[in-house]
Amino acid sequence: MGLVAVNYNSLEGNDMVVGRLILLVAILVASLISTTQALAQETEVVAGGELEYQNHCAICHGVEGKGRGIMAKFLSISPSDLTQLAKKNAGRFSFWQVYRVIDGREEVRGHGTREMPIWGARFQAEARGSDPGSRSQVSGRILSLVFYLQHIQE
Repeated sequence: MGLVAVNYNSLEGNDMVVGRLILLVAILVASLISTTQALAQETEVVAGGELEYQNHCAICHGVEGKGRGIMAKFLSISPSDLTQLAKKNAGRFSFWQVYRVIDGREEVRGHGTREMPIWGARFQAEARGSDPGSRSQVSGRILSLVFYLQHIQE
């Protein structure tokens, strides 16, 4: 999209007002297009994270993330209510801490010992490689999952 060029030195009176309005409208339209594209990208990432969540996390944490999945009754420690992560952290969603928990670099009581598969390792195995492309794929899956968890905070 090209910008509107207005030579203010050659405008007088009403023409100057019209020129300024044209410039303002052009800026607003460009801003709206940029915002719409960003929202579409955010929606796509969150939707990808929701898919990862439903496929890998809902069985324990529940479809809505409240900690009431069908496997919860079989666990010695109840799964967390993932919609309350920010609330339990003074209203702040700790994005990178959640990322590290999912990828296995930070332990969680309910996930047992290190022998239990952690999602970072599981996603890495599914990617079938440790090359940069595979690592990027794993990171993308975890990032989309964390964005989804951030999205469902109450």
